[in-house]
Amino acid sequence: QVQLVESGGGLVQPGGSLRLSCESYGPALECYTIGWFRQAPGKEREGVSVLRRSSTITVNADFARGRFTVSRDHAKNTAYLEMSNLEVADTAIYYCAATPNMYDRESAYFNDAVYDYWGPGTQVTVSS
Repeated sequence: QVQLVESGGGLVQPGGSLRLSCESYGPALECYTIGWFRQAPGKEREGVSVLRRSSTITVNADFARGRFTVSRDHAKNTAYLEMSNLEVADTAIYYCAATPNMYDRESAYFNDAVYDYWGPGTQVTVSS
């Protein structure tokens, strides 16, 4: 059983940076594809970035490309989402999720239904 806990959210000014952490209590995160999702008030949850299982292959949503980077520290069993040049539109609750399953299409990993384990989320607020 994978238990995920996010941290690192907070209030940041436009143009600022944050690093979110997703710590796993249980099996090695390397065995899972990690997805970062976010949900803004009144909007549906959307995929942000994906780090494929047992690899360093990452995929970002269009809005995240060039600004967000997902990574994993095996020794700490923790995944990260580094966000820079933040915009007001990035304000949301950010979630990490994990799945052991593999899919041929990268787009499948941006479907929250394929993930088995979720953290409780961490709030990111971008405001001046």
